[in-house]
Amino acid sequence: MSSNGLDAVRVPVGWWIAQDPNPPRPFVGGSSRALDNAFTWAEKYGMKVIIDLHAVKDSQNGNDHSGTRDGFQEWGDSNIGETVAVIEYLAARYGGRLGLAAIELMNEPLAPGVTFDALAKYYRAGYDAVRKHTYAYVILSARLGPADPQEFFSLASSMNRVVIDVHNYNLFSDMFSSMSVQQNIDYIYNQRASDLGRLISANGPRVFIGEWTGEFGRNDASMDDYKRFARAQLDVYDPATFGWAYWTYKCVYNHWSLKWMIENNYINLN
Repeated sequence: MSSNGLDAVRVPVGWWIAQDPNPPRPFVGGSSRALDNAFTWAEKYGMKVIIDLHAVKDSQNGNDHSGTRDGFQEWGDSNIGETVAVIEYLAARYGGRLGLAAIELMNEPLAPGVTFDALAKYYRAGYDAVRKHTYAYVILSARLGPADPQEFFSLASSMNRVVIDVHNYNLFSDMFSSMSVQQNIDYIYNQRASDLGRLISANGPRVFIGEWTGEFGRNDASMDDYKRFARAQLDVYDPATFGWAYWTYKCVYNHWSLKWMIENNYINLN
């Protein structure tokens, strides 16, 4: 990663990491050891680590990447205490590591299943748990779906060394597949740039494009199209005040794999 021009890695973990080495079934042990290794390797090569609590118990969005197989989204007020305990475990274990850049309290909470009140209560408690052990940045992800952007921004602004996480995909909507290749690229340069500019100009928390990818909603794009689409995102996301993270570094699907995109000359970070 370092030789490819990257200086940080966002590592997703599940809530069961706090119960290593014997988490409840069907989860497997070894998460903490794997994260320990990530820190050792990152520090060796001068990189930083962002710990991302990607899956919380009872699921914050119902997707498989949130640790559920049945599609149910059940995280709520009753889960706040045990989710804060996971954050405290992570902050206590890694708060003293030189490679720690930030801890992300929850990935992609989905509205209206996750209410703003429950999320705000959790974010305040999670922030306090991190601050017991480290002054690393704390990353807050806004709710997906019908959300409360001004309330969320005010909440984030009330804390110190906090980052807002934004995920940008030209996918998961018929809108993008109905656009031409050039319209998808123009959307990055126009709408995405405008959205990011508003957040930056508000002079509040730092802004992190925590997920983006080279894949988009066309199945007829050429290599040159993919290169231009990726270049547009690099141009627009580079000004983000906490940087960006590609989803993901290594993947069986080529355009989702930053490693493949770099090695096959679709993306140049130098």
